[in-house]
Amino acid sequence: MARAMLKDAPIVILDEATASIDPENEHLIQEAISALTHGKTIITIAHRLATIENADQILVIDGGTVVQKGTHKELLKQKGTYRDFISIREQAEGWRIQ
Repeated sequence: MARAMLKDAPIVILDEATASIDPENEHLIQEAISALTHGKTIITIAHRLATIENADQILVIDGGTVVQKGTHKELLKQKGTYRDFISIREQAEGWRIQ
């Protein structure tokens, strides 16, 4: 990623840039990435919602095919893979061992 920033590449591809980072540092890194990539086209392979939640456009790929596209808010309004993923994630966050 550093090379892409130093090179001032117009298109940057990130494969879950913060996958192995703790939540506190992840937030700081996301802010830095946003600042450094302003005005560029960013293609992000994401496994975490926070990585793409503010993206201009999200493509949902299932089995190698784009099955949905839109912003986070638009995709939440549609029935489909994205909304299902968010629903499952929210249920998992509420789960606790008693």
